Amino acid sequence: MSEEETRVVRHDERSRYELFADGELAGFARYAERGNQTVFTHTEIDEAFGGRGLGQVLAKAALDDVVERGRVIVAVCPFIAGYLKRHPGYQDHVRRAEGTSAG
Repeated sequence: MSEEETRVVRHDERSRYELFADGELAGFARYAERGNQTVFTHTEIDEAFGGRGLGQVLAKAALDDVVERGRVIVAVCPFIAGYLKRHPGYQDHVRRAEGTSAG
């Protein structure tokens, strides 16, 4: 990844974490909050920002925020589920989505 400046913001009104790269919206991870769970449903990085590892930046920041807030992670989104499989440090904060094989 280049030296671009990135930041991730939780945008509660839109129910998503937004990733900005060099001041531009580069992608988002949509979620739904149910009780103490944050259920990730969809993650998207704009094509113009592809291939820079920004999805990893977004996933880490979003998941770290969920953990910091004492919430439980549920990954319905395949991208977030894949990230969790590659980063087992989140395991104590993850629950399987009911009726799915995600998690």
